[in-house]
Amino acid sequence: MTTYVWDIKGRYKATMNNEIRGDRGIVGGGIEPTYVNTMEYVSITATGNTTDFGNLSIARKSPFGANSSTRAIFGGGYSTGSTQVATIDAVEVSSTGNAFDFGDFTGNRTDGSSCSNGTRGLFLGGYLSPAAVNIIEHASFASAGDTVDFGDLTVARYYAAGFESETRGIVGGGGPTTNVIDYVTILTTGNATDFGDLSAARHNLAGCSSKTRGLIGMGGESPDSPVTTIEYITIASTGNTTDFGDSTDARTHTGSTSNNVRGLWFGGLFERVDTIDYITIASTGDAADFGNLSAVRSHLTANSNGRAGIPDNLQRPSVNYMPGSGRGLFGGGLSPGSTNVIDFIHIPTLGNAVDFGNLKGNRYYHSAFGSSTRYFSMAGVAPADASTNDVEYVQFATKGNGAFFSDATVENREMVGLSNATRGISAGGSSPYIDVIEYITMASTGTDGLDFGNLAAATSYMGGLASPTRGVFVGGNPGSSPNELNVIQYITIGSTGNTTDFGDLTTTVSNTNGAASSTRGLRMGGYTSPGRTNIIDYITIASTGDASDFGDLTAARSNPGCTANATRAIAAGGSTPSIVNTMDYVTIASAGDASDFGDLPLSVHHHEGSSNGHGGLS
Repeated sequence: MTTYVWDIKGRYKATMNNEIRGDRGIVGGGIEPTYVNTMEYVSITATGNTTDFGNLSIARKSPFGANSSTRAIFGGGYSTGSTQVATIDAVEVSSTGNAFDFGDFTGNRTDGSSCSNGTRGLFLGGYLSPAAVNIIEHASFASAGDTVDFGDLTVARYYAAGFESETRGIVGGGGPTTNVIDYVTILTTGNATDFGDLSAARHNLAGCSSKTRGLIGMGGESPDSPVTTIEYITIASTGNTTDFGDSTDARTHTGSTSNNVRGLWFGGLFERVDTIDYITIASTGDAADFGNLSAVRSHLTANSNGRAGIPDNLQRPSVNYMPGSGRGLFGGGLSPGSTNVIDFIHIPTLGNAVDFGNLKGNRYYHSAFGSSTRYFSMAGVAPADASTNDVEYVQFATKGNGAFFSDATVENREMVGLSNATRGISAGGSSPYIDVIEYITMASTGTDGLDFGNLAAATSYMGGLASPTRGVFVGGNPGSSPNELNVIQYITIGSTGNTTDFGDLTTTVSNTNGAASSTRGLRMGGYTSPGRTNIIDYITIASTGDASDFGDLTAARSNPGCTANATRAIAAGGSTPSIVNTMDYVTIASAGDASDFGDLPLSVHHHEGSSNGHGGLS
């Protein structure tokens, strides 16, 4: 397991020097000259041409969007001709891949502006045929869903410049042609307040900002008169704009974004161009060439995970959350009815689990696994007792609700999951009993499950565990007599292929679960005819051979949710046969009986756990 040593003083200095900031800018949608669903990205601190990111759910002209440090959302726009839409797409900024559904605006809208403080995105104004609107709506990045009302702008407007500091959102100019600048306090709700004026009324312009200074660039003073003008304001004050410099050419309908140091303008119209300009926000002067889009494009929008409203989060690498810290999540299950609850624990610290958020819907009999940043729930049973092939995920670092990731290859239930740092694996199932193993690439949102290989036989109710190289499946139910197995089989996660025999457990068992450090794997509890078992077995993952006795859980139980960090394994909930909320833990490197860790908020079984520090991530 990697050891993390954090120099907080050093991180503070680096942050003040803008060395620790989000650096990815993403542009989406637009006209090339037909409407496109293209998304591309750049590194803001470098220069160069854009790289393909993936696709929006639909081709869109004139969408608008906002960002947190992890998630970018693109909403509204025209889907075809003059058809306006309310749909909002989302992507995970640090990955690449296609967008997933986030929710909807309260109504169809195009040509709006946005601002964000990293947790909340605001969508300001826009065009709702046949007129501009003064609507302000907001959404929480962590919880996919529809926008809700925030308040109103001082004047109705569309295609205005939007940007922010950590506390204030700004919208300036816009059409019908106005020079008015408004501001709102992002964490509150209410109507906008007058800030000041542009040097001249302009529409179809775009803005960007640092934490202290906002820039408004280009646009048109009349429909056929685009300008090169770039102006700035000090966000914490009020007042009129001051001249900053000029863009490389006059244009309208650009997309813009920034980190705390640089502002970028992408593409635009008059004639349509593929140009990317950049400026250094703290200085003044003319824009310089950054690179090019993949094609000439206008009516696009841009986002960044380093935009000014996103806090620096100096304390994020801490005992409460850092990569590999051992934040464990348990999702879904039966309590006794199905639930969508996600709970979390900090594995190095004893105590009760607390609420994290919710899955998209009630789910049980699913598989789960995790990377160092994401927890995944795959397939299983959704409401109405129907199997699903949905894969959804949450970010370990940010409490919130699940979002759609992709589709599994099959709809099934009672599978088992495991993972290393890049691949998530799901295997088996009982509806019908199958031997299928499939995998996803966890960093690539929108990438559906792919065939990996096959188990030794059709099996369900197995336990799963992993090292960085091997995935191990233990026990299970073959759907025929005898109903429990002692089989241990393994795969090499980085390749594809069928399982290989590893050895045998100390007893036949089904309805079990597993956890592991990078070297040692544990099977914890389960069902052995004629009842539940409290036995914990262990194996050395890098070798092959039969399991050995490790110790006992505090009570015999089946279907616990299990996870681990480098030192501790946790068995949470389960059936004794009464459904319980008990959490047990053991120290993986030493053998012995389990001790009490704390309690889940609900008594639950058939739920599934993973962590950001389990053995597959070392």
